[in-house]
Amino acid sequence: MENPLLLFPQLNISASKDKPYYKVMKSAIKEEPHKASKPGAKQKRNRLSLLLQKPEFHEGDHLGKPGNLTKAASVSPEEAVKWGESFDKLLSEKAGLDAFTKFLKTEFSEENIEFWIACEDYKKSKSTHELLPKAKTIFETFIQRDAPKEVNLDFHTKEVTSQSIGQPLPTTFDAAQSTVYRLMEQDSYPRFLRSAPYLNLVKGRNPARPTLRRRSRSFTVNDFQGVRPDFTVW
Repeated sequence: MENPLLLFPQLNISASKDKPYYKVMKSAIKEEPHKASKPGAKQKRNRLSLLLQKPEFHEGDHLGKPGNLTKAASVSPEEAVKWGESFDKLLSEKAGLDAFTKFLKTEFSEENIEFWIACEDYKKSKSTHELLPKAKTIFETFIQRDAPKEVNLDFHTKEVTSQSIGQPLPTTFDAAQSTVYRLMEQDSYPRFLRSAPYLNLVKGRNPARPTLRRRSRSFTVNDFQGVRPDFTVW
């Protein structure tokens, strides 16, 4: 009997090709998911990175959580009401200062209060040797061009301040501090007094448990269970 492969040579050709083809396909199957997973994971990381950079992503971290603004247990409504008497009264109390600082963080303008606090600490320096390093740090952090926490100062105030950094005095930052103080008093302070967390403190409510609005009545799938549709044609 003759060899079937001689009678049907195409079988021999097919058999010789099937093995390498299978190996190629097998390796391709292994490689394809691996290749596809890399861009997918990278895209997910990129989307997450962009999301974290968006201000609205942090809206949930604002003043509605425990520890934000201040704890209702540590601030009485009477004390909170006093914060509304004047901006100076608010900053003179530690709890008020902490609450206002956290409020400014929600507006991404905490550099103003941080600069004001740094100036207050600077003026408490007991020797001229302490003034120079502190003055340099404050200037590089808050005042010089492209400073990491640059505050909004007019050209004249910034120029006068920068000229005295070489030989700083206790009054070196007075003009700049007064400018930032007025900015916060006239702009941020009124918004703080109108904010929901502050009003909750005045009313004796816990900011960690904001008042929830009841959702309006809406139909659900359960409302239609057991109801047979009417297909009557009129």
